Amino acid sequence: MSFWSDKRVCVTGGAGFLGSFLVEELARHGAADIFVPEYPDYDLVKRDDILRMLADARPDVVIHLAAVVGGIGANMANPGKYFYDNAMMGIQLIEESRKAGVGKFVALGTICAYPKFAPIPFREEELWNGYPEETNAPYGLAKKMMLVQCQAYRQQYGFDGIFLLPVNLYGPRDNFNLESSHVIPAMIRKMIAARDAGETVVLWGDGSPTREFLFVEDCARAIVLAAEHYDGAEPVNLGAGWEISIKDLAETIAKHVGYEGEIVWDTSKPNGQPRRKLDVTRAKEYFGFEAAVPFDEGVKRTVEWWEANREGYDERTRS
Repeated sequence: MSFWSDKRVCVTGGAGFLGSFLVEELARHGAADIFVPEYPDYDLVKRDDILRMLADARPDVVIHLAAVVGGIGANMANPGKYFYDNAMMGIQLIEESRKAGVGKFVALGTICAYPKFAPIPFREEELWNGYPEETNAPYGLAKKMMLVQCQAYRQQYGFDGIFLLPVNLYGPRDNFNLESSHVIPAMIRKMIAARDAGETVVLWGDGSPTREFLFVEDCARAIVLAAEHYDGAEPVNLGAGWEISIKDLAETIAKHVGYEGEIVWDTSKPNGQPRRKLDVTRAKEYFGFEAAVPFDEGVKRTVEWWEANREGYDERTRS
């Protein structure tokens, strides 16, 4: 019998990008009773909706992926909303899960929780050694409060809550809305549009920052492994353990979409955090996770998904 076969699992955000892959991964591992609360049926900022969700799901395991999230522009436009909504979701959900007798709580944090100038690679011990990068600090700090809460609840109540820190994710089914998307889907969409129209691509910043990316299927696999095998208080990074400059990223995407025009860098726009690369030692040691999908392959699969699904995308996502 698998770890999951006799457990009821609630996946908040399970209809979203990462969540949809996680639900599939759970099913492959033997989970037969998976509850996915969808907005607006369940608005997890509201305590009454959380209580109703827990009553409907009766979960043994809660995996909390739901978040109000976006790229640099969206974070700068919505700092208050991103702080309040994410903090209220996490704090209330953990408290009510404890009171409901949930056996395992898996909280997904964010790489944005790290200090702006944390030494490279980011090690979990550095989480509190400085303030996050300003453009996404409210979001990052709101999510980091779940780490504090899980550790405090473990100490006082014996509550088995774990905290995972995924690096930037990408892959098929990502958010391609240019007002809220992250860098890879935004670049793919912009370059394909420019390719088709014979126009020039303009990107934010100067291309010098580095980022690390984890393919969404790898992240889903990591979460399942952590839920099965990890019961500790320490936060754990989920990443691939390498970095690429935004300039090199743009050239990689241009290659895969067939964009041969000029890339113009708008240096009046912010770069965001200078570098991001994770130390992924803990994930391998604690629950045997290592990223498996090569970046070039992941970008290729993401571009192919967008090419196949872009027609009518904005209309579908608004409906």
